[in-house]
Amino acid sequence: MFFAIMSFTLSGAIFAVGILTLKKVSTPNEVVLASLPLLFSLHQFTQGFVWLGMDHLINPRALQMAETLFVFYAQGILQFLVPLAVWLLEPRGVRKNLIALLMYLGAFLTVYSLWGLNIKPTEVSIVNGVLYYRNPVTDQLWLGVGYVLTTCGALMLSRSIAIQLFGWLNFIGILLIYLINPYGLTSVWCLYAASVSGLLYVYFVERRIAFLQMIRTKQHGLSKKLKTELENLEKRYPGLRKKIQRFNRLLPFQ
Repeated sequence: MFFAIMSFTLSGAIFAVGILTLKKVSTPNEVVLASLPLLFSLHQFTQGFVWLGMDHLINPRALQMAETLFVFYAQGILQFLVPLAVWLLEPRGVRKNLIALLMYLGAFLTVYSLWGLNIKPTEVSIVNGVLYYRNPVTDQLWLGVGYVLTTCGALMLSRSIAIQLFGWLNFIGILLIYLINPYGLTSVWCLYAASVSGLLYVYFVERRIAFLQMIRTKQHGLSKKLKTELENLEKRYPGLRKKIQRFNRLLPFQ
């Protein structure tokens, strides 16, 4: 019961961050990446029901639905969704082309994984205190390597230091979980990724400030509503954009 409550509590906290992140969207191509915290929140909410099922607090059919939703997102959709989200925001150049390759790889892995998850039932059990999701089709080394490349690799290739940091934190998290308790690779890493996805809020705050400043320059002013929003952001996060720009200049291959 404790782990179910923890999943639901974390889900609620990340849900709030997810809504705030989506409110900072300025252009349509930002929507996919900005949606990740909210999607992780719903994902953790689903895992809360898996824990309830393991404690025999919901019926087996509900448990099966919850675990199916969880693995379809975790082991299937994410490996295409993440590189797509980064690719949409990346300007033309070498980085965007490399991310595109990972996106195509992610599309193939997503189709293959969803096919495997559909034809073979996933078994969930508690091993070493964590939820262990096992599927004979997706439980393969080459799929795992491809998963890390498409999810973490695409984030690391971004021009943004905030997105790169998100990628490195996820990679380090996967590595530590694999070394400490590999049975929790799917369940614990998704919980960890959901927690650090709040970093994307900082990224979108910086982008929103930049967007409003650009509009102010081009149009020689802002509407009263946008002017108030920009003033509040600059007051709440003083120097944020300059700090991120300074870090971004330190990155190679800009």
